[in-house]
Amino acid sequence: MPYNRELDECLFSKSWETESERLTTSVYSYNNGPKKLQITRENKDSQGSYRFVKLGRMTKEEIASLLPLIQEASNHMD
Repeated sequence: MPYNRELDECLFSKSWETESERLTTSVYSYNNGPKKLQITRENKDSQGSYRFVKLGRMTKEEIASLLPLIQEASNHMD
């Protein structure tokens, strides 16, 4: 079965931003299936628009900023 965007429900989403990037934690459920955590990274381009990039490695500051968001997201997974 191919992926269908209409079946992908976002139950929670919150971001942490700096001048040059945004990290977002989200909880999704596909087709009323199990709730899953997603973490994404977006960088600003020269025009100030965000574009998706691989999450890759994280700094200690990024981890410290995301931990409360992950905990909050976890509360939406019950």
